[in-house]
Amino acid sequence: MKGIRATNPVAVGDHVRFERPEESRTGIITHIEERSSYIIRRSSKLSKEYQLIACNVDVAWLMVTMKLPRTLTAFIDRFLVSAEAYRIPVIILFNKIDLYGEAERQEMESLWKIYTGIGYRCMKLSLETGEGVAQVEAAMKGKVNVIAGNSGVGKTTLINVLDPFMKLKTAAVSDVHQTGKHTTTFAEMFELQSGITIIDTPGLRGFGTIDIDRNELFPFLSRDFQGQQEMQIP
Repeated sequence: MKGIRATNPVAVGDHVRFERPEESRTGIITHIEERSSYIIRRSSKLSKEYQLIACNVDVAWLMVTMKLPRTLTAFIDRFLVSAEAYRIPVIILFNKIDLYGEAERQEMESLWKIYTGIGYRCMKLSLETGEGVAQVEAAMKGKVNVIAGNSGVGKTTLINVLDPFMKLKTAAVSDVHQTGKHTTTFAEMFELQSGITIIDTPGLRGFGTIDIDRNELFPFLSRDFQGQQEMQIP
């Protein structure tokens, strides 16, 4: 459609008005209500500029892992920049901690120190042992939550743990490439039995930023960056 910059003009979490003819099982969206928040990334489709991931969310949970698969810091930083630009609080959730050896633990602690040092809340999680699950559940209650991260980090598995009746499909990480397999192919919102509202998203292999001006980032830069040349987001 001409003039539409998004691959998906309507996204999960949107509040809409629609019309449905009598005796019809389908309707037509006539209006999208103003969004209180949204998070986007650069579209992989050349014909469009961006992809809406989720709208009207209270908290974004960025699930990262130090192995199986390993989350790159560039991915973490790009996600945080995008969420910050649209004023969405982010909690960084380090998953699969039961698999970490000494090297992975040291890397996690290093990242933990960096991100908590600039004001982000970090939490540890093991869906195998149950460590951290109660704390995550408590932090999610009463909010609209979106979970994002690379394929295979455990987003859908977390939902199954929080509500065993969901029984959502998951898949193992590829033995060859050590990356996740896409089982969640589109974002979907779930209302769990505990009352938690959660949006599961497809695994993201990349996260390109868009429409972020240096003046939007300036208030969040440390004093060390002030007076230097314009900061470029790769």
